[in-house]
Amino acid sequence: MSEDRDPIIVALDVDERDKLLRIAGSLQGRVDTVKVGLEAYTRMGPRILDELKEMGFRIFADLKFNDIPNTVSGAVKGLVRRGASMLTVHISGGRGMLEASLDAAESEADAMGVATPLVLGVTVLTSLDDTAVAEIGWSGSAADTVISLARMGLGCGLHGFVASAREVPGIRACVGSDAVLVTPGIRLQDAEAQDQVRTASPAVALSAGADYLVVGRPVTAHADPAEALREIRRAAGLPEGV
Repeated sequence: MSEDRDPIIVALDVDERDKLLRIAGSLQGRVDTVKVGLEAYTRMGPRILDELKEMGFRIFADLKFNDIPNTVSGAVKGLVRRGASMLTVHISGGRGMLEASLDAAESEADAMGVATPLVLGVTVLTSLDDTAVAEIGWSGSAADTVISLARMGLGCGLHGFVASAREVPGIRACVGSDAVLVTPGIRLQDAEAQDQVRTASPAVALSAGADYLVVGRPVTAHADPAEALREIRRAAGLPEGV
């Protein structure tokens, strides 16, 4: 990752367009990248990506594709056309799907004359613990499953991975320094975890080896999102401006 890249990503996981754009407006010039997930995308449609890009943000389209290769290939091409800089696919979708995703991202970007977006593999959702992983049918612990999936994704050529800070050191040891590691579930120390299980503070996640920290409700649910973002940066030991 570029040394001058802002490591903070704000997740705009809200259900109202006006509220989302109001929060985004308060963060203009304060953060490089914003994340749009399924809630905002399904409520507001792909046009919301256009609007955020027009505001000057890099777009992390976190739609976590998991379907047959042909379907995911077409969906990835659609996100490239919308200007996404980062997108996610579930590694559990299998080798064929992952390779189709990468091929689609590269070919569509080449056709448009733009940089290929980062295709990131989702390992184990941060809402899942060891009990939930066993119930799904995976044989190892959450941490073991993360490493197993990361190895598979690396073999397929994924650009990076999404995993909790607890698994970042193990993934980094497995995939090396070139892979981009994105860590959700970021909370300030002693803050409520909400529906996340495997959370971490900003400083802990960065020291573990994460490249990007995804921060959602601690910023978007705050009365002053810009101040909340400054608090996150202070906790991470980062400059308050991008």
